[in-house]
Amino acid sequence: MEVLSSRILLRPSDLARSRRFYRDVLGLAVHREFGPPENPGLVFYLGQGFLEVSGGSRDEPAGPVRLWLQVRDVRAEHMRLVAADVPVTREPRQEPWGLVEMWIEDPDGVRIVLVEVPADHPLRRDTRR
Repeated sequence: MEVLSSRILLRPSDLARSRRFYRDVLGLAVHREFGPPENPGLVFYLGQGFLEVSGGSRDEPAGPVRLWLQVRDVRAEHMRLVAADVPVTREPRQEPWGLVEMWIEDPDGVRIVLVEVPADHPLRRDTRR
């Protein structure tokens, strides 16, 4: 299989609310807008991937989907998101594997981990000899 492109699909219970959350609160950049102008679906950039927030699913739970988003400064994002009343389910902390992580939830309860890779972490260094 040759994968040419991919994206994560979210079908929120309230499309307008989720569009605002991902676009305005998290500040994700919009890659494209599609569908009816009065209620469009949005595809956001997620680093090297995409997140599509479109349609709806009032009867389905948020499911086991989790988003992993690397950011430059988890603690700065923590302060900004707390001020925006985003539910923080786990405060920022350095994990035993060296990454700084914090967990939040979107309006439908989708768990989102914000990750900071410290400058001295092996992910930032070429460990080959």
